[in-house]
Amino acid sequence: MADIWKRLKKSKTGITGLVIVVVFLLIALLAPLIAPEGPYQTNIISSLETPSRETLFGRDSQGRDILSRVIYGSRLSLLISLGSVLVGIFLAVPLGLFAGYFGGKVDTLIRSLADLMLAFPPFLLALSLIAVIGVGMQNVMLSVGISTMPIYIRLVRSEVFKIKEQEYVEAARALGKNDIGIIFYHILRNVFPIIIVQSTLYLGVALLYSSGLGFLGLGIQPPLPEWGSMLGQGRTYIFSAPHLTFFPGLAIFLAILGFNLLGDGLRDALDPHLKGE
Repeated sequence: MADIWKRLKKSKTGITGLVIVVVFLLIALLAPLIAPEGPYQTNIISSLETPSRETLFGRDSQGRDILSRVIYGSRLSLLISLGSVLVGIFLAVPLGLFAGYFGGKVDTLIRSLADLMLAFPPFLLALSLIAVIGVGMQNVMLSVGISTMPIYIRLVRSEVFKIKEQEYVEAARALGKNDIGIIFYHILRNVFPIIIVQSTLYLGVALLYSSGLGFLGLGIQPPLPEWGSMLGQGRTYIFSAPHLTFFPGLAIFLAILGFNLLGDGLRDALDPHLKGE
């Protein structure tokens, strides 16, 4: 871990991404302390008020403080993003491990499943799933998580093909360890760094997809403060009150940028080819 942190510190993009992500995490954790108002507190008299010293981000159509809603929205948006990635990991990584390790019919079946899912654009797949199972936080996590499965399956499968021929895996077989033990102890631990990098990058993708669903009215439902649904509510006033969409959109942009930069930095820090440098 110390070696990885040392390499990450040398990456300007990685550190920049880490700072952005940490700032958003702190905002989410400290929301009740730093938000100027409650996220549901209305003030109809001041509806659509433009940004000012009193209200830095302005107010929405119901007079709610946009800064407060963006701050509280970080909780929901980041939680959905993390939950979606975890769903993808828990569903797809075991399939990729089994496909790569056992090969044959198991590999053909799992690879065909991944190819079938890849026939749909990921966001369209998430959109189709949410249309079937309904809206709600858990359903958004599930639908977005399932849409990320094919990439995890293909990535893990290709790595397992390389790792399973290594000497330490052959030694484990010679010592009588069963296949499940070899897969989840010897192989998974060596695939794990790649999963971490891909998951960090997919946090941004999951945030984009979940925000897209919210924008279309198929994600988190108002009045809950979620960045995508805030964009959807503000599009009616995009010309008369552009601040309603600008600030939630900026939050989405910065969070995705942070995840992508951090993922790039982690990829360089965990790259085994750099360990000899």
